[in-house]
Amino acid sequence: MTPLAIVLAAGTAGLVATKGRARLALSRAKHGSLTGHVRWGQRIARAIAFYDYDDVRFFAADDAPAEIAAKRRAGFDRLSALYAARFAKTVAATKELREGLSDLQFTGRYRVPFQFSRLVRERLATGAFYVSSSGVTATDLDGNVFYDLAGSYGVNLFGHDFYKECIAEGSARVADLGPVLGTYHPVIAANVARLRTISGMDEVSFHMSGTEAVMQAVRLARYHTGRRRVVRFAGAYHGWWGDVQPGIGNPTPADNTLTLSELSDRTLHVLATRKDIACVLVNPLQAMHPNRGAPSDGTLIDSSRSAHVDRAAYRDWLVRLREVCTKANIVLIFDEVFMGFRLAKGGMAEAFGVQPDMVTYGKTLGGGLPVGAVCGRADLMKRFRPEQPADICFARGTFNAHPYVMGAMDVFLERLDSVEVQAMYADVDARWDARLAQFNAAMAAADLPVRAAGMQTVWTILYTLPSRYNWMLQYYARAEGLALSWVGTGRLIFSLNYDDAAFAEVVARFVKAAQACAADGWWWSAPGTTNKLLRRQVLRETLARRLGRR
Repeated sequence: MTPLAIVLAAGTAGLVATKGRARLALSRAKHGSLTGHVRWGQRIARAIAFYDYDDVRFFAADDAPAEIAAKRRAGFDRLSALYAARFAKTVAATKELREGLSDLQFTGRYRVPFQFSRLVRERLATGAFYVSSSGVTATDLDGNVFYDLAGSYGVNLFGHDFYKECIAEGSARVADLGPVLGTYHPVIAANVARLRTISGMDEVSFHMSGTEAVMQAVRLARYHTGRRRVVRFAGAYHGWWGDVQPGIGNPTPADNTLTLSELSDRTLHVLATRKDIACVLVNPLQAMHPNRGAPSDGTLIDSSRSAHVDRAAYRDWLVRLREVCTKANIVLIFDEVFMGFRLAKGGMAEAFGVQPDMVTYGKTLGGGLPVGAVCGRADLMKRFRPEQPADICFARGTFNAHPYVMGAMDVFLERLDSVEVQAMYADVDARWDARLAQFNAAMAAADLPVRAAGMQTVWTILYTLPSRYNWMLQYYARAEGLALSWVGTGRLIFSLNYDDAAFAEVVARFVKAAQACAADGWWWSAPGTTNKLLRRQVLRETLARRLGRR
């Protein structure tokens, strides 16, 4: 072998070894679940065959004895009769609409684990209509008044009446212009000025939704860094756009997206050493359940769901993440679409004391109307290169900065400094920590296997006994006049205008719902039952169906 060949061979071997170490480091930083390995997640999701329980197995999926199954059946029948009588108009209108509205077909099918879904849809149909709202309540077509724990998916921060007023007053401010698009109503100037102050950023761009805002932030990060990779953390939600929702739910692989572990030194090492990462996305909701997906009753096959907020630990993680991103020239993006203005007026940056490079907003910012916004440093927000006039980063939308949205936003941002809103923010963390403790104390006093964990006004219901039937609680809660979103007890979203009396009533109704659920046998558990055993049971059923054995 010639000297040149030896040198080339040694160089090739070194390059292979270096790439191998980088690949190994990345593999170790990826979250160990299927969310970290998206192709395997998609393959396994496609391999799961549908099956459901018949009228007998439905009530004894945990091999409960006959007397417990009979008690559950009787409770289910009573609840079904109550729903049919109390929610007749609302459910009928929902069924009629479902045929032509694909959204309802999806949410209706995934309210509970799929094995139970058919019978629940037939007998415990949930209505999707409300005709009015007031304070912390909403009223359906049948005149039933519910305490709102769905929070309009995060929009409703200050109460229904607040947003009605924002929309009405904002519409009046821009009424003379109307829906003239492509230019701006003058109210936009005040909105930009206030958002620059709140976010601490140089520039703002407006979009039609939170998903679009995240799309634009990621696009700008790629444009200015010249890199293709996006890093997100396991379980975090950043909208339904493909590049930030890899794996199950996305028909394409999203190969440029890395799903890494939070609170991980291995992740920080990958960020510090790779040269192809454009940005890191952080959703503050993850502080409730790092490295876990958003909880939903549709996946509640046991009681292993968990949530806990350690603000100090999460802040330390963000500080370290900020340092690494700065050194590696990676754009750090805080996705405040859901939590923006909820933790504090200044959002995640104020609550945790860490400043990102870009922030995305949505939901409540529109004062009740659809909106998305990106705030960022001037160098990152620029969509063109003056020295290269054909090299642009295009982003426009017909309804961006719609006059009526800008009007409602103008009122919303103006009212953030009002006495009314400041009173809601005053001691907000202490007040909601005390309410969380009040809820858990009430459940413990009633000897119920139900607890809550949360971050301020966003809660998750947890279960202390292994059970296949925790998802039933959402239906007892609705019977007690508590309105949840389609993810059930996985996410409760309170508005800040809940006073002590309204909150106490919610606790009392939750206790009553849980007592009824317990009395009907849904939380029966055989001696020695564990969550692991329940998961294995479901796995065996799933494999048997896949292999054609049932």
